[in-house]
Amino acid sequence: MDVDKILKRYAAGERSFQRVNLQEAELTNANLKGADFSNADLRQTRLGKTNFNQACLREANLSEAILWGIDLSEADLYCAILREADLTGAKLVQTRLDKANLIKASLCGANLNGAKLSGSLLIQADLRPSSNQRTDLGYAVLTEADLSYADLRAASLHHAKLDGAKLCRANLSRTIQWGDLATDLSQANLQRADLSYADLNSAILRKANLQGADLTGAILTDVDFQGAIMPDGTVHD
Repeated sequence: MDVDKILKRYAAGERSFQRVNLQEAELTNANLKGADFSNADLRQTRLGKTNFNQACLREANLSEAILWGIDLSEADLYCAILREADLTGAKLVQTRLDKANLIKASLCGANLNGAKLSGSLLIQADLRPSSNQRTDLGYAVLTEADLSYADLRAASLHHAKLDGAKLCRANLSRTIQWGDLATDLSQANLQRADLSYADLNSAILRKANLQGADLTGAILTDVDFQGAIMPDGTVHD
């Protein structure tokens, strides 16, 4: 099925496009709100600024897709493959990304406020700010997610749930490139998280819960631990 046919069917009221093959297609600035693209092959597609609000993309393959500025708010991407996808500036507010594959994906400046990423793979993912906005992971659910080697410099992770998450060798340090911003992990839940050898230079961890977390070899220079629960259960003064 080609792009024009999909747009015509959508305009006529159809919403089911399951298992459709749009590999390498271009579908930018379109409105596909609420459409069902579950199990679709969207590898290397160009979907910049398309509206997929409340859409279903469960188990869809979006590897190496160009998704800059896309609106996936409240969309369902459970088990979706987004390996090396470009989600720069994407809207992923309240999006379901449980067990999604986001290895080496670019999420610079994306809004993931309240997104659900439990068990997702974010190995070597780029979550730095974009030129005009900070990556927002506030209140995101990242329970047992794998963020090993991820670049989280200056990201906002306040109130995020990272219990049991893997952050081994992740970069969570302050960056001066975008207005000298510190990574904000205030009130985040990091119980039993693996922060071994992570770079937390100048990060904000006020009132964060680090009970049982692994900080072996972590860089903790100038970290703000005010009121944080430390790995041994004591509260930092």
